[in-house]
Amino acid sequence: MKEDIDANIGSLSVEKLGRRLAFLHQARNYRETTRIFLEFFRESHPPEELWGAIVPQPKGGLALAAWDFDKKELFWKNLSPERGQALRPLLSHPPAKPETAPVEFAEELVRWGCPVSVSEAGIPLIPIPGPVGALGFLIGSFSDMLPEEPAPLERLLLTLFGLQLEGNRKEEQLKSEQLGRELLYQTGKVLASSLELAEVLEVIMDALKVLIPYDAAGVFLIDKKKQEVEEIATRGYDPSLESDLKLKIGQGLIGWVAKTGQPVIVPDVRQDSRYVNARLETRSEMVVPIVSSDRVIGVFNLESNFPDAFREEDLRLLADFAAQAALSIERAQLFAERVAKRRLEGELAIARQIQQSFFPQRIPEVPGFDLYGANVSSSEVGGDYYDFIPIVENQVGLAVADVSGKGIPAALVMAAFRASLKAEIRNNYAIRTIMAKTNSLMHESIEAGNYVTAFYGVLDSQKKVFTFSNAGHNPPLVRHADSRREYLTKGGVALGIFADSTYKEKPYPLHAGDVLVFYTDGVTEARNERDEEFGLARLERFVDENHARPAREIYQIVEKEVSYFQNLRRQDDFTLIVLKVL
Repeated sequence: MKEDIDANIGSLSVEKLGRRLAFLHQARNYRETTRIFLEFFRESHPPEELWGAIVPQPKGGLALAAWDFDKKELFWKNLSPERGQALRPLLSHPPAKPETAPVEFAEELVRWGCPVSVSEAGIPLIPIPGPVGALGFLIGSFSDMLPEEPAPLERLLLTLFGLQLEGNRKEEQLKSEQLGRELLYQTGKVLASSLELAEVLEVIMDALKVLIPYDAAGVFLIDKKKQEVEEIATRGYDPSLESDLKLKIGQGLIGWVAKTGQPVIVPDVRQDSRYVNARLETRSEMVVPIVSSDRVIGVFNLESNFPDAFREEDLRLLADFAAQAALSIERAQLFAERVAKRRLEGELAIARQIQQSFFPQRIPEVPGFDLYGANVSSSEVGGDYYDFIPIVENQVGLAVADVSGKGIPAALVMAAFRASLKAEIRNNYAIRTIMAKTNSLMHESIEAGNYVTAFYGVLDSQKKVFTFSNAGHNPPLVRHADSRREYLTKGGVALGIFADSTYKEKPYPLHAGDVLVFYTDGVTEARNERDEEFGLARLERFVDENHARPAREIYQIVEKEVSYFQNLRRQDDFTLIVLKVL
């Protein structure tokens, strides 16, 4: 029996084979396994009959190990995805007999140094058995492997080769899982110590690169208000295509995962209609949702330049990272929101200080008149302004204005308006000129789209005449002693819109019992929970019912009613001036 086996393998004896197989435990990876088995076969077959082998790589794809006749050593080449796809049909069925290399692949093998004896035989590919189908191929033309049934010992060697390659794959998978757990642990420690979202995402992407090779990657978070998925951190994408990385929820593979919450592996993106082409090189893609409290808050996206680059174990690993990332992302987002809130609160406090510094520190006493005015700021500082400005003896200016916008920008525009108005009051006596000059200054100094509605008038307490100009502001209400009402509308458009706007002024005679109410839109446009406005009708009613009261009390009653109307939730600044003729 021994002699029969020895005859089958030439000079390779069973004892020698046993000694060689004893070294298999030293084969730590698929390359060392391939080298050892090729040496087995080459001891009984010349190089010109056995050129090399095509073997699987642990993370997918195929590699060629072949004999370099000049250097007398093996060389390695990773096969392109296209070559791997061409060989895949040959690997899918149970290994039964040698196959012939596809024509285009055969030409490439010849360019790489395949010997003539093998190429003339059609470059036979002898299957290496695996658990399901063939794992790879020997490339050779030796006669004892080309029949339908290889010789028993040759068949045994091929089977051992396949078992060892499969063992290497499982060992690599186990090492990858161990590395994954260790990286998850180490990444978790880093993430737990960081509250910066950008830093959190960079740590995660660095860790993923070690475990799952990718050519492009992105972390995308969901903006519920815009119903969009926006990139937060990316690698490998062309910056010029950045606009393509913002997708509506449901759009593209990323949007689909954001909508459904289901992970997906796409072996060939060219065959999937959901794919949005943001990288010309991408051939396969893997997308996993980032879920927190049963709510999808974002997605991880990995792309490869090779088809079928990602496996189920990669998907599980990415899902583990997504679960860990979800906690860190939400924590970082909450921290960023708190920082932004504190910053906003600080800005609002500064804006409120600016605004309050512009209001009059005291209310002037005007003979024959009862005057009172005040402002109540909302939680969002608006652009309300009011002032009492001494002109000359027996004359005082009254100004009420509202700047578009809120916060510090509105406060700065208000500052510019106040400075311009006061400068022009000193330089001019005609109110129409003051408004026109102030308009020109505002048009020059504020950004397009901003404007100021303003009302300015001068009360002559001796003549009892109020001369005014209204620049697009809420018209003041005049309630006469006989219950008639009028509104002061004469003037022009809001300030700052057009450079050359002109304004009209009007002298208005006052009589005993007249009540003048100056206000901003925070009074009449205040809204309740049913989205109803306080409105002019209510203002008129409360002034009518309380016209006999002192100016201060009229102010307090209106302010209280507006506050109750809004259920104590003030949405805009409240500014009101009451002037009574005694």
